This record gives sequence, structure tokens and C-alpha cells, in this order.
Amino acid sequence: MIRAAHLHTCGEPPHPVAVDEPVAGEGQALVEVTAAPITPLDLLCASGTSYFGAPATPYVPGVQAVGVVRSSSRLSPGTRVWFPTSAGMAPGDGGMAELAVVADADLVPVAGTVADAQLAALGLSAIAAWTALALRGELAAGERVLVLGSSGVVGTVGLQAARLLGASAVFGAAIEPGAEDAALALGADGFVPLSRDDDVDGLAARMRDVVGEVDVVLDPLCGVPSSAAALCLAPRGRLVNLGSSAAPTATYSSTHLRSGSREVRGYTNNDLTAEQRLAALTAIEEHAAAGRLRAPHEVFDVEDVATAWTRQARGEVHGRAVVTFT
Repeated sequence: MIRAAHLHTCGEPPHPVAVDEPVAGEGQALVEVTAAPITPLDLLCASGTSYFGAPATPYVPGVQAVGVVRSSSRLSPGTRVWFPTSAGMAPGDGGMAELAVVADADLVPVAGTVADAQLAALGLSAIAAWTALALRGELAAGERVLVLGSSGVVGTVGLQAARLLGASAVFGAAIEPGAEDAALALGADGFVPLSRDDDVDGLAARMRDVVGEVDVVLDPLCGVPSSAAALCLAPRGRLVNLGSSAAPTATYSSTHLRSGSREVRGYTNNDLTAEQRLAALTAIEEHAAAGRLRAPHEVFDVEDVATAWTRQARGEVHGRAVVTFT
């Protein structure tokens, strides 16, 4: 028997249970999980209201995890890996268990130079921030960057990644108390406080006072902040949207976009090739090991998964809740 988190009812937190050891099939690997984060995607899928539809329950959540290979046709036993899963999006279990069955092709070997909980906290959010800037945003050395939602894990990594990728100036913008101090502590050159009462023109004016013009906007928010940030784009600037935490839609000025050949681009981790995902995670781990990149997180034993889940859903965790198996 192994320990796992089981989600029995959509909209309620998972609970620790003892289950039989899973068995890997053709093309699958068996991984001894050490750390699995509770991500916004986990919460969305488990709510039963996502665009994927309500998941079949019970199931083991965990759309990503870190662990050590027990058996694989591709990697040697003992190889440390990070891996994604489709838990909550498709039938099957995720990474929040002592043993997880994973498609062999989805295993991403890592160096093991970063603590597993830290690497789990970075995970897909860090991959998204890094590749949205480097690949989709085509960030070039010397360009200026505005990171919306800079207090979240994607935004926190975005502030750091932009500088590591060569940005000459990086600015944050967020609504949470303490977000300005946190952004400046990470090296931001300025900060724009957001409010739920913001209107596009007023916020754009406040943004321009702080950032002037920027070449790339990293946008996990959408809504009014995205519309306002687009008005701060320099000619040939790119706004890369990778989320809708503020609102599902935004409006953009056609005149402003066309007059400077500015672009609004969409981003999803699902479009990454295995090679791109490996390259991003390798760079992330290297910078994290050197102390140049980090994600705030709190660690919970699997026995406390219900508490961790509830606190993450309520926004009471600083950064990411990470469930561990010790």
C-alpha cells in the first residue's frame, strides 16, 4: 500500500488515503514522487467547473510532480525527474501519491541540484513564464518588460526571468498587499499598483508614468490590466497572454496596435515540444541552483493535504503549496 491524496467530491479538498501500488503499462514509467505542488490548474479541474468538464472521481490530483524513476524503458532507475500529468483533465491519476504512473515520453530528467520542493514550486509556472518571454515574446537583450500579476508564481518568476534573459528594465504590477515590496526586492525597476476599480484609460496613464513604454508585456491576468498594458507597448512591442486571472476578456485599441505594428499573442504550455520543455526546465534549474531564480512556497506533508489545498484555494499560502512524501 502507498499513501496518496484522493479527491472524492468536486469542490471539496482531497484527503490522504492508503491505496494499492499502481502498475505501469506499456510505454509507462513508475516514479517515486517526492514533491507535488497544488497549482491553479489543480484547483480549477477539481472544482468541476473547468472547460475540461467535471473529472471522474475519485482520482489522485497533481498535474505535475518531482520524483525518482523506479522503472522506465527510457531512463535508468534512480534518475531524478519532473513530469506533468493530465489529472483532472482526462481520466487517470496525477502526481500526488507516493508512486505515480507516468507516460515515459513525459519524463523530464533534472540534475537534482535544486531541492525537490523548490523545483516543484517552480514547475510549469516557471516554464510558462520563461518560455512565454523567451519564445513567444521573443525578448531580446536590452528590451523593457512589464510583468502583470507580479505577485503570483508566474509573475514572480517572470520578474526574475526577464532580467536573466537580458531585459534592461523590468516592472511589476499587482493588486495584493505587499506586492510592491516583493517586486522591488526581486530587482524590479518600478511597480504599478492595481485595483479592482481600475478603468483602462486611468490605469494606462498610471502605468505610463512608471514604465514609459515597454517592449514585452507578460500577461497572466487579461481584463483591464491587459488592455491598459497594451497601451504602453512600444512600436513592435508584444503582449503575451497566458492566463485570465482578472477577467476572461480584454479589449485593445486597433489604432494603437496598427500604428506601431504592436502584437497581442497567446501562449500555452501545451504547444511546447519535449525539447523546448527540457531546455526551459534545464535553464530554470540551473538558475535556481545558483540562487538567481526562486519561487515562494510552503511545504505540507501529504497527511495535511486537505489543509494545504484549502489554504491554497483561499490565497493564504505565500506562493505555492507543495505536498511532500517523507
